[in-house]
Amino acid sequence: MPIDLKIPVVGESITEVQISEWLKAEGDLVKADEPVAVIDSEKTTFDLPAPSAGRLTKILHQAGETINIGTVVAQFEAAGEAAPAPAPAAEAKPAAKAVAASPEKPKTKKSAPAEAPKEKPAAPTAPVAEPEPVTATAPVEPPPAPAPTVAAPKPRTPAPAPKLKAIAEGEEEIVPMTMLRRTVARRLVEAQATMAMLTTFNEVDMSAVQALRKEQKEAFEKKYQVRLGLMSFFVKATIDALKQFPKLNAEIRGNDIVYRNFYDIGVAIATERGLVVPILRDAGRLSFAEVEQAIGDFARRANDGKLLPPELAGGTFTITNGGSFGSLLSTPIINPPQTGILGMHSIQERPIAVAGQVVIRPMMYVALTYDHRLVDGREAVLFLRRVKEAIENPVRMLIEI
Repeated sequence: MPIDLKIPVVGESITEVQISEWLKAEGDLVKADEPVAVIDSEKTTFDLPAPSAGRLTKILHQAGETINIGTVVAQFEAAGEAAPAPAPAAEAKPAAKAVAASPEKPKTKKSAPAEAPKEKPAAPTAPVAEPEPVTATAPVEPPPAPAPTVAAPKPRTPAPAPKLKAIAEGEEEIVPMTMLRRTVARRLVEAQATMAMLTTFNEVDMSAVQALRKEQKEAFEKKYQVRLGLMSFFVKATIDALKQFPKLNAEIRGNDIVYRNFYDIGVAIATERGLVVPILRDAGRLSFAEVEQAIGDFARRANDGKLLPPELAGGTFTITNGGSFGSLLSTPIINPPQTGILGMHSIQERPIAVAGQVVIRPMMYVALTYDHRLVDGREAVLFLRRVKEAIENPVRMLIEI
C-alpha cells in the first residue's frame, strides 16, 4: 500500500508553499526522515523528510509548483513491501491456438483470375519541348500604340520601426522567485508604503570593544565554546537604549500604541536562499555567551534550511550587520510592524579628533531607521547616542548605568 508524503503545517499564517527542489528521483531508496525535497515558504526554507524507509515510487508535483498545505506531493513504498506484480502480458502461443481453433471456411475451387485490363501508359514526365514558332505567311501589322496613362501616386512608405536587439541564446535566464524572496519583496514595499521611515546616523569608536575582545578572547572561548563577537555587544547596547526609549520597542496597532516590556531582538542573517530574521527571545535575560551561542546556531541552521517558522515570527526590534559584507553606510528598512531597525557597518581606521589631537581609531558608522509616525527625531537621535555611549564604554553595560 503506498504511503503518502504530505506538506506539513509550517505556521499559523502560511497556507501554501513552493517546491524548490527534489533531492531524490522516482525509484530512489531513502531512509526514514531523510530529506527528499526542499520546500520554500514565505518565512523560511526547510527540508521535507521521507515518512519511512523505503522507495520513492511517484512524484506528484514538480519543482517550481506552488501547492497548499496538506497536499500529497509524492508516494512511497515502505521497506520490505514487495512491489505489485505487473499484469501478465498477452502471450503469443494462446493467440495462435485461438486462431488455429477457429473453424476453417470450406475450400472452393477457384477459377483463374481474369486478366486485369492493362493500364494506359502514363504520360512521360520529362519536359515537353516547346512548339516551334509558326512562320507567318503574311506581314503582321504592329499593334496600335497604347494610350498614354497617368502614373498613380506611389503610396507613402511608413518609417521603419526601430529594430529591437535580438536576444542571443544564453543571454537571459528566467528563474521563478522563491516564496521567501516574494514575501521579502512584498513586505519591503508595504513598509515603504505604510510607514514614515527616516534614518539618522552616528559613528562609534570601536577601540574599547576591540581591546576587550582581544583581552578576553581565549578565556571566553575556552569557557563557553563560542567566539566573542561584535553582535552580543550591540544586542546588549540596543536593549539598554530601548529601556530608555520604549517607543522604539513598540508598535502602532490601529489607533493605539502597544508598548512591549520584553525584548525580542531580530538578527538579520543573509543566506544563499534569501534574508531571514530569527528572533532572540527575551534577549534582555541572555548573557553575552548565550547571545553568541544563539546567533551562531541561527546562522548554521539558516544556511542548512533548518530554521523553524516559529523562530522567525514576531520580534520587537531588529539589528542588521551590513558590515560583514563590507558596507560602509546604508539605510535599512524596518521590518513591520516594528518601529525601528539598527544597521551596523564596516569598521575602518580613520583620523578623528580626540582632546584636540588627531588620532587614528577604528570607527563604525551606525544607522537607525525609525517610524516617524511614532518616534520623533529627538528620541531617535538620543537612542543612537545611547548605543554609541554603551559601545564606547562597554563596562557600563555590565553594571547597568
